[in-house]
Formats: sequence, structure tokens, C-alpha cells
Amino acid sequence: MGPSGETEDSRLGDAAYYAVAIAAGGVVGAIGTIFHLAVDRIGTWPSVLSGGFGERGLLLMVVMALIAAAMVMVSVLIVRTYAPEAAGSGVQEIEGALEGLRPVRWKRILPVKFFAGLLALGSGLVAGREGPTIHMGASVCQAASEWLRLSTRDTRGLLAAGAAAGLAAAFNAPLAAILFVIEETRRQFPYGLRTYTAVILASVTSAIVTEGIAGVGPDMQIDVPDMPLLFLPAFVGLGVILGGVGVLFNAVLIQALDLARTIGLRWSFYIVPAAVGLTIGVLLIVRPEATMGGEALAVTLAGERLPLLVIAGIVVIRFVMTMASYSTGVPGGIFAPILALATAIGVLYGTSLGAVMTLPEGALAALAVAAMGGLFSATVRAPLVGMVLVAELTGAYSVLVPVILTCVFANVVAEALGGKPIYEVLLDRTLRLAGQTPPPPAALAADGSEPIGGWDQRERKG
Repeated sequence: MGPSGETEDSRLGDAAYYAVAIAAGGVVGAIGTIFHLAVDRIGTWPSVLSGGFGERGLLLMVVMALIAAAMVMVSVLIVRTYAPEAAGSGVQEIEGALEGLRPVRWKRILPVKFFAGLLALGSGLVAGREGPTIHMGASVCQAASEWLRLSTRDTRGLLAAGAAAGLAAAFNAPLAAILFVIEETRRQFPYGLRTYTAVILASVTSAIVTEGIAGVGPDMQIDVPDMPLLFLPAFVGLGVILGGVGVLFNAVLIQALDLARTIGLRWSFYIVPAAVGLTIGVLLIVRPEATMGGEALAVTLAGERLPLLVIAGIVVIRFVMTMASYSTGVPGGIFAPILALATAIGVLYGTSLGAVMTLPEGALAALAVAAMGGLFSATVRAPLVGMVLVAELTGAYSVLVPVILTCVFANVVAEALGGKPIYEVLLDRTLRLAGQTPPPPAALAADGSEPIGGWDQRERKG
């Protein structure tokens, strides 16, 4: 053991450690951007197929349903065969790894997350690309850590840096990615100048590479004018509503996962993916707004004035399909679906207000943007990340104060209702199903370097 209590693994100097973080960030940025562009490309198959049919009849619907179902089922097959831990977002897996409770088996996670994720997201499922990129980003850094034989503390710092770089690549939002580590992994991250600087360098490098490949600019550009001060109470009300919706979202998501698992254990694990895939294939024709991650939908909704009942229908169907898609067990995140659902709720709220009062110019767009941050805050329970993520995604810095109000009140209401952060709940569920329990906070050393009962200790003994 060294003087700091760490193992005798290699401990790089600060300059070398930062160089590794920069290099890893560049690799993650390239992988994440290629993944993003590939998802966009493969996601065009419904329009290509539709163009090959003279009219949108029953035959087209059947063919699209079968193709979507096949893509989802193959994705599930790859995950279940080669890397079960690649299912879902992956954020909870990284948090578990930072606590020493979950291994990051990068050799199988990287290919499975990439190719199974392409099939899942390309099929039209309501899932986001950010989950896979975060998990792949951490896997790249795990590979570097093993190659360099870094200490436990340095490895965990680099894992967090890789996860942040993945988020930066997914949304071109480096500041939100840095804050995500600070706020979301505050219980696990081994804070220090060295590890914190590595997170910053990896995130910024990833964003630079992303912009170099895909171009510069917000991923979801929405033009919003300044809101009058007298309209600020509307954002407080929106935050209160979203606080309740966030708690409901988290509870139903866990129930959907448990129901899908029960069905899988009783009959077959492919029943739910097949059913959801068939449904997605049909919806790609009859209700395309109910499919895909939803980034484009969010921008469209914020700029259109749709009838109240139409918006309400979009809210309901997006909520249901988000739950159904995530329960299939494919690689996919929930950030993007949350943002799209929130936009619909914000527009629904604004349209309802417009029926009883005169709204200021651009109010619907402002409420849509604020709702993104509010629902994110209520589900992920990271309000600071929600504020900054929305600003970087949309470029709508003019409504920063309304966004802050919405995020704060959504977070407060979610806390008052007893809601827990979704990734904390997902991690607890993962550990419970694996027969593990997280250690109490006192079981971790002050620097997070020596977990009790962690996977790294078991591997060293082995």
C-alpha cells in the first residue's frame, strides 16, 4: 500500500493524467458523434421504405411493424447474449462502478452498446442516444485505466470524465456534462483538483471533436424572446406540475421494468420487445410523433400552435411509449424522451393558459424550454444540470430566469412528494436483482478509494 492508502498500481503525474483525459475525451467525442450520425442515418429507413410503396396501405404497415420488431428483438438478443449490463441507459452502471459495486467490462460493453444501440434507436423506439454514449465514454476510460494500471481513485476519476465526455458528445453540451458529474454523482465521485480537472478536460475535448465532425451550434435551437416579469408566476406553476409528473414518471418507469421482467420470466423475454417493436412500426406511419428520441419533435412543438386535444394526445402517447420502450431492455437513454415529453407538457400548459388569458409573444416556446429543465430536475433530481443543459441545447439564454424558477420548484415539489433520483432508483434495482446491496456511506473512505465489498477488491483477490 502507498502512503495514501492506495494500492501499488501506477499513479501518473498530473500532466500525464490530464493528457490521458484529453486523449480519452477526443476518442469519446469521435465515437459519440459517429454513433449520433449513424443513428440519424439508420433512422431514415421508414421514409425510404414508405417511398417504395405507392400508398400507405395495410401492407406497408405490416412490413414496417415486422422490421421494427425484428430490429428491437435482435438488439435485445445481442444485449442478453453478450452484455446484459448494457441494457437501458448505463448511467446507473457508471454510478455503481464509482461506488465499487459494478464492473465496467469495456471489451463487451463498447461493441454491444454501439451496435445494439444503433438497432434499438434506429427502429424508432422512444429512447435517447445519450445513455449509450455515456456508457461507452466510461468504457473507453476504463480501457485506458486498465492499460495504464491506474490507482482506484484515478480510475474512478477517469470513469467520471469518460461519462461526462459521452454526455458532451451526445448533446454538444460540455458545461452541462461537467455539472452532471458534480451534481448527479456527488455521492460517488472522488473529488479533488486532479480528478475534477480531468472531467473538465475530457468534456471540453469531446465537445471540440463533436463540433469538428458534426458542426457548431445548439442541437435543439429554439428562438425565444424575453418574458415579462409579470408572467414569471406561470413558470412557478409549471414547475409545481412538473414536480408531480417527475415523481409519477419515475414510479411508472420502475413498474414498467418490473412488469416486463415478470412477463419475461414467466413466458419469454422477447414478448415485450416484439410487442413494443410491432407497435412502434405501426406508429411510425399513423403517429410518427410517438416514436424516436424526440429532439426534432421538441423543436417542432415549441414553434407550432396545435389544438389542445392534439397536444394532450401527444403527451399521453409519448409517456406510454417511453415506458414501453425502456422496458424492452435495449440500450437507450431517457434524457431525450424526457425533454420531448416535457416540451409537450409545456406547450399543453401554455395552450391551456392561453384559453383563459392573453399570453405574451413567444410564451409557448418559453414554457416549452422551461419545461425541459423542469421535468429533468424532477426525474433526475439535478436542477443545476437541467438549467444549463436546456440553455446549451436550445440556445435560449433569454429565458434563463424562468428556466431556473421552473427547475427549482419542480425539484422542491418532487422532494416534498418523496421522489428519488431516477438513476439512484435504477441502481438500487440493479443491485437488488444482482443480489447486492450498496454499502452505507461510512463504508467508503474519505477519498472514495477503498470501497467495502466492491468489485475491484474481488478482482484483485482473484
